[in-house]
Amino acid sequence: MPLPPVENQAAGPCIGVFDSGLGGLSVLRAIRQALPQARLHYVADSGHAPYGERGDRFVQERSRHIARFLRAQGAQMLVVACNTATAAAVQLLRSEHPDCPIVGVEPGIKPAAALTGNGCIGVLATEGTLRSERFRLLAQAHAAHVELHLQPCPGLAGAIEGGALDAPALRAIVQRCCAPLRAAGVDTVVLGCTHYPFVSRLIQAELGPEVRLVDTADAVARRTAELARFVSHRPCGQAGDPPVVAGIAPTAGVQLWTTGDPALLQEVALRWLGWSCPVRPMSDPD
Repeated sequence: MPLPPVENQAAGPCIGVFDSGLGGLSVLRAIRQALPQARLHYVADSGHAPYGERGDRFVQERSRHIARFLRAQGAQMLVVACNTATAAAVQLLRSEHPDCPIVGVEPGIKPAAALTGNGCIGVLATEGTLRSERFRLLAQAHAAHVELHLQPCPGLAGAIEGGALDAPALRAIVQRCCAPLRAAGVDTVVLGCTHYPFVSRLIQAELGPEVRLVDTADAVARRTAELARFVSHRPCGQAGDPPVVAGIAPTAGVQLWTTGDPALLQEVALRWLGWSCPVRPMSDPD
């Protein structure tokens, strides 16, 4: 999908977005479509991915560090583009940054419950998301009248982090995770990790064309756009000019950082999104 032009970069807010790695690019893409004039700063914490296989305390400390970094870059809003980090840390971040609107990402239980025809819903998510109190309350609030089949997907986010979406090992994980849901007869499946939309084609092939997949990236982007109206817009800094990669015009207004391999993030952004973006390394605190 082509990107809208950025006519006046100073006219929109500066929004910081982060994820445990590459998956949050799916949310970043939706935010760019909803807010074409915003300047977007994205951190992929790929050096510590995936969060779903880490403990809550670790995820909280990483989230706090990245939030402080993004605020220092001028972010006036934050989007936690990670289900696990939202479950473990979003309330903590809101308490530490009361002047900053913060949007989290949660599995789409509510829209799935409205879509299902047979009352049988599957949830593909990380172990960290599924074990969280936040997820329990979400399911309790919106899924009392349906049957939920929770399917943890160990290794799937990590495999997607490798960037090769057709790798045999990745396909094997998708097959293993989808098989119980197919056997259960679900007609709707929630993609409960922002990495998973990038392999939705593989998931759909395993579940069958009649099963509906629910991704919340667009809903997160709409919520971000709603809150952006209340932010005092001012430009935020971005050092250097975006390079042209493989003859593709640089994507204005987008800056990426990573704790992993900058070359991989740049290549994935170009291949998955068609964006040529500057990528810089982000260091951990001493």
